Amino acid sequence: MTAERTGTVVIGGGVIGLSIAFHLAEAGVATVLLERDALGSGASKATADVVRAYFAGNVASSALAVRSLAAYHAFPERPGFDLPLRQVGYLVLFTEPGQVASFEADLPGQRAAGVEVELISPDEARRRNPLIGDDVPLLAAAWSPAAYVSDTAAIVKGYAEAARNAGAELRTHCPVTAVDPAAGLVHTTDGPVRAEAIVCAAGAWSGDLARSAGVRLPLTEPVVQELLTTGPLPRTPDIPVTLHAASGLLVRLRGDRLLIGMGYPDQERELWRERVATQLAAVYPGLAGAELHTAVTGVRDASPDRTAFLGRAPGAATFLYAAGFSGHGLCNAPAAGELIRDLCLGRDPELGQDLGLDLARLSATPERAGER
Repeated sequence: MTAERTGTVVIGGGVIGLSIAFHLAEAGVATVLLERDALGSGASKATADVVRAYFAGNVASSALAVRSLAAYHAFPERPGFDLPLRQVGYLVLFTEPGQVASFEADLPGQRAAGVEVELISPDEARRRNPLIGDDVPLLAAAWSPAAYVSDTAAIVKGYAEAARNAGAELRTHCPVTAVDPAAGLVHTTDGPVRAEAIVCAAGAWSGDLARSAGVRLPLTEPVVQELLTTGPLPRTPDIPVTLHAASGLLVRLRGDRLLIGMGYPDQERELWRERVATQLAAVYPGLAGAELHTAVTGVRDASPDRTAFLGRAPGAATFLYAAGFSGHGLCNAPAAGELIRDLCLGRDPELGQDLGLDLARLSATPERAGER
């Protein structure tokens, strides 16, 4: 079968792949995006619809998120679609001395990355989130005002329409079966596509595709992310997005209900739900006994250090990768699109210069892959 030709193939139609396709097409690159299912059907389907700037202990993700937040604020102008952004702030509850010490050690790097964040007292934390129980052993909290409730589906749709308007072709229900970077070939169930560059942004399925290009992305096995919701709650205050650092319990208000996440369900899903309910009651006693229901699920990947792999590998055809976002994808997507665009065009990414970020640290180096 004769392979069709294009400039760049982007594999993956989540918010990361769509941002990359938009930025490439906007720059005049002939772009074809291939998605195994529907657009936004993987990790992009299982988000809390929150975009924020502060990622504790992860300055690289914070720097990407600061840049991305600016892009989301400018979304009505570029790419030209309205986007809801309701500021709610982000609160991280510290119950152990080591968490406070880690915050203080991390603070200079976060400030250098442009993150607005400060340490506040337990009383101030409870004022911002009055649902926190009085018996919770709260030592302090991190407060970052730059957190917003948005709409992931609107972001996916906006980037998709903008990419099409700029000339990109988006193909859904077209699984990629293999890549051959040396020959510049992407094999799909609909036949091969020959490309000058291949971008792997396939989320949880990126590891196998990258391996065929000689790139080791030590991603976790695909896991199902599940977010839960309570039923309607009476007289619930408008609280910030709140993370209990010790347990990973994350809550935000969605209408008259709470949206809740806490790690990944294992095979014993009901036991996981029981653990979530127990932790919810411990931090927020007023919610003890609240019925929990599935809100959204989606397949997610993660990297060992919870920082995305962003870079390129040498070869006859350029192979680039954007994977391992570890739940940060929505917050990092615009910056990831800029970075991959610049790498595809063979120019030094402006992103690193603007943010003072060593982009080499995002590459899939042997050190990050756990190799010696």
